[in-house]
Amino acid sequence: MILPIYLYGSEVLRAQAAPADLNDKERLTALIRDMKDTLAKAEGCGLAAPQVGVSERVLIVDGDVMADIYDYLKGFFRVMINPVVIEESPRKCEYNEGCLSVPGIYADVLRPDSMTVEYYNEHFEKVTEHFDKFACRMIQHEMSHLDGKLFTDLVAPIRKKIIGKKLQNIAKGKVSTRYNAKIK
Repeated sequence: MILPIYLYGSEVLRAQAAPADLNDKERLTALIRDMKDTLAKAEGCGLAAPQVGVSERVLIVDGDVMADIYDYLKGFFRVMINPVVIEESPRKCEYNEGCLSVPGIYADVLRPDSMTVEYYNEHFEKVTEHFDKFACRMIQHEMSHLDGKLFTDLVAPIRKKIIGKKLQNIAKGKVSTRYNAKIK
């Protein structure tokens, strides 16, 4: 089922997401399926459960959407339940980010260039995996959603000032998207 994507200004995007109950496999499997459908329809590269109104620590990333730019992302797809960063690189890199919950706004964000994450996959198996390059970036971006943070919180102060009016307009519903969206 295609779910609405919550936009900037929605309270669920600012809440610390609760750990997902791994014993509730049927519900989690349905949520993940719906998130996959929603992400495919929106043509994004990642989606966190809070973005579809569910304040739980679940995210998905799909590198195929970016494979024309980063060929190493061809076939890269991850479902992460209750992800935890085990280690981050002290080295940082800057990429231009956008977000389905913040349509039409893009900005450079500085984040660690690699990390190791422990998580449960869609088969409820515990996995520890190292990520770098844009795969790392996609996961970091979605993990920020689980902590109630948006990429716009991490941009340079001057950039925040420049995008401030656009953010206000999104929060007021003065925005158009090619996917089902809502503010709550």
